[in-house]
Amino acid sequence: MIMPNLHCKQCVIFCLVVATFAAAQSRASRKPPDVGAVRSTAPGAAELLRALDDSLETVVARVSPAVVQIMVAGYGPSEDRTDTTARIVRQRAIGTGIIVDPDGYIMTNAHVVEGAQRIRVILPSPFSDSPSGLQTIQSSQILEAKLLGTHKQSDLALLKIEATHLPTVSLRSDVRVRQGELVFALGSPEGLRNSVTMGVVSSVARQLESEDPLVYIQTDAALNPGNSGGPLVDIDGNVIGINTLKLSEKGSEGLGFAIPAAIVSFDYLNLRKYGHVQRVAIGAKAQNITPRLAAGLGLARSSGTIISDTLPGGTAEAAGLQIGDIVLAIDDRPVLSFPDFISALYLHPIDSVLKIDVLRGTSQMSFNVPVKVYHEKIDELAEVPSLQKTLIRKLSIFITNLDSTVKPLLPGSRSDSGIVVVALIAGANADTGLQTGDIIHAIDGTPLQSTSQFQAAVRDIRSGDPVVLQIERTGNLQYLAFEMD
Repeated sequence: MIMPNLHCKQCVIFCLVVATFAAAQSRASRKPPDVGAVRSTAPGAAELLRALDDSLETVVARVSPAVVQIMVAGYGPSEDRTDTTARIVRQRAIGTGIIVDPDGYIMTNAHVVEGAQRIRVILPSPFSDSPSGLQTIQSSQILEAKLLGTHKQSDLALLKIEATHLPTVSLRSDVRVRQGELVFALGSPEGLRNSVTMGVVSSVARQLESEDPLVYIQTDAALNPGNSGGPLVDIDGNVIGINTLKLSEKGSEGLGFAIPAAIVSFDYLNLRKYGHVQRVAIGAKAQNITPRLAAGLGLARSSGTIISDTLPGGTAEAAGLQIGDIVLAIDDRPVLSFPDFISALYLHPIDSVLKIDVLRGTSQMSFNVPVKVYHEKIDELAEVPSLQKTLIRKLSIFITNLDSTVKPLLPGSRSDSGIVVVALIAGANADTGLQTGDIIHAIDGTPLQSTSQFQAAVRDIRSGDPVVLQIERTGNLQYLAFEMD
């Protein structure tokens, strides 16, 4: 069996193994090794290297059959920043995915399939024993994929191909990830299928931005365009995360990030069952405790997470939580920082009570808080799979009919019909006042029943004509008046 080429870090690790072995022999003899001694230890060192090589090859062989290449064709905004006019251009992208169910369910990154009109999956070929090691793609390996759902916040998406008895990988959320441990990234960097790079875990929980509570596994394994959606694997072959992004624009510079397996597993189950991710909310806000905050409030701790707000009438307030409570644990899992707080809420089941332990002054207290389903931001309407979107170019918006698929994503909506604004064209000049999630009920006093009716009405309006839209926004009716550009 021929293993795909590994990153040069393998050579470094091999050298470290040899050096460690030689050092151990040297310490055992209590004298500097001479040439003869080095020669005598060479066979043992070679066996050690062969054992390491075999173990690495086993890991890759175990995971790679479940790693697929994803080819996407679709439309998206032009990246030409010198053009002030918003333009939609044909785009193609290549990414990676992992098969998580033998019946053809594949997890990848949401940004890989964003704007996709056609998604194809290339199943991996068996390793070749030919001298060249070249692999060819058979037509039977290329399958059309259907997008079942995306979650933009976590950058995850679920695909489905019509195939059975496929090799799979398990998302091991119960495996403890350790800083410094050896890991592998599998994927299709720059379209090069079945590539493997090697590195270590740089951080087990890296929060990239203070306003973004999600945490990532940081690795120095080389990641390049095309690696997105591929697995990050430990030396036992456990998938500990899905590679999602990097800070370098031209390639990896030792700063790669992966979504932890616990988040991937949670989103997979939700996307498969609902087509979107259902998370819980408790009607409370929290933030990190800083030394300055702790000193100013006289807190018992200078780090951790503090409840900064409880919403009036919310479940947290009703259960007894108060502003200023320091969160110690959620569902018996310690909360050491704000990302721990968010992760605990993220992974909590929607059909059970949340247990939260807090420190209030010097007293420890425990509360059982009923949970509610958290509604994602309305602008994720654009990511609903198979949603029929109509472009109204004069108003620089995409619209769709309000139906049973869209209404659950509009909390507070009191209407059963209307025209929903799904997305705004970035960089457009139209100044209508419309926002994503607005429900348009009438134009110039004429009630609307369908997108085609609205499209025809807008087509007849000339530049400079006044336009009045009656809309519903978060359950409240209002008028928007503007001149047609």
